[in-house]
Amino acid sequence: MELDEISNLPGHVVDQILSQLSIREAVRTSVLSSKWRYKWATLPNLVFDNECYPFSSLDQTVVKSKLVNIVDHVLLLHNGPIYKFKLSHRDLQGISDIDRWILHLSRHSIQEFILEIWKGQRYKMPSCLFSCQHLIHLELFNCLLKPPSTFKGFKSLKSLDLQHVTLAQDVFENLISSCPLLERLTLMNFDGFTYLNIEAPNLQFFDIGGVFNDISFENAFQLAVVSIGLYDKRQSHANSSNLLKFFVHLPHIRRLEIQSYFLKYLSIGFVPGKLPNPCFNLNYLSIRINFNDVDEVLTALCILRSSPNLQELEVLARPEEQAAVGTVTNIKEDNHWSCHQLRLVKILGISGIKPELNFINLLLSTSPGLEKMTVKPASNNGGWELLKDLLRFRCLGHLLGLMKYEKETMACGVKCHLKGS
Repeated sequence: MELDEISNLPGHVVDQILSQLSIREAVRTSVLSSKWRYKWATLPNLVFDNECYPFSSLDQTVVKSKLVNIVDHVLLLHNGPIYKFKLSHRDLQGISDIDRWILHLSRHSIQEFILEIWKGQRYKMPSCLFSCQHLIHLELFNCLLKPPSTFKGFKSLKSLDLQHVTLAQDVFENLISSCPLLERLTLMNFDGFTYLNIEAPNLQFFDIGGVFNDISFENAFQLAVVSIGLYDKRQSHANSSNLLKFFVHLPHIRRLEIQSYFLKYLSIGFVPGKLPNPCFNLNYLSIRINFNDVDEVLTALCILRSSPNLQELEVLARPEEQAAVGTVTNIKEDNHWSCHQLRLVKILGISGIKPELNFINLLLSTSPGLEKMTVKPASNNGGWELLKDLLRFRCLGHLLGLMKYEKETMACGVKCHLKGS
């Protein structure tokens, strides 16, 4: 008797099919034929998420029982290497069974481990996790990390993503510095440490958002993409110049996002007209700014003057502070500085106050290659008034005489497309 077409499929085709299925669907393929019965058991990537158990219950004991049975069943029958293990279910709480599973994985040269605890308290990671020396990617959500004293780092780790985690100051510093191959680091909503000293010679991508007092980079000269959000505007730590200290170890930065109140942090201390070492590789810059804070505006201008190859700029006003009474910032034109490479500009959330308009005026007068500027007011009703204010600029009038000008006024804002004639 001839085998059916499904049973005759080449092994690599079967593997490809199974890799596209959820673990729940993959296990169900065992009923297709005798040749498929245990094919799923060789899957190297195991993902236990909402798809493997797409049901929710108010009774946590029911959810726990079902999830534990599913994971236990798969691990018991699994045959072969396990490269990836992801556990993330919307009803998952920290349970002791996770310790057993991690211990099992530590004996299988696991390369990618993702654990997301969506409910309950921080889950304390078992010590056996820190013996997984083949880990390349580690991602933890709502966890507490306390490595054993014998832990000497993850020697193969290239990507680390920690969100809603707790770890002590010394644990954090030792963890980062003892991962020599680390290339990507994400930190979001952490506690237990407030001083960020990043020592990672191969780090290329760094994304952080949280409350901290100070940040510095040591031996992180390969950093190219940086996004930093400081969620607390109260500043308790000051250096002689936060701005200089921040940029001194970032010679190769290509993309920088300054979010929340981090520009306020950078403005503390001495702010030069330009950085001693220009950011020659920086081509994208995003800044969240309070235009009523003269120090923040001067800090933003320093970064712009120090970025000769900047091509794209995004400026987001902090509307909650724009109505505050502050020092009106008069920005003087600088004939010795221009953004020759700047092509695209977005300015969002502005209310039409004088410091904002002065900033726009300066950009227009110092960006001869500008192709498109998008200005979006904080209020949907401010588009026409903002457009009239923009048209009063002497430099914009000059540009209109030299270029084809197409203006488009929308309910949400104003767009100016500047194209060579």
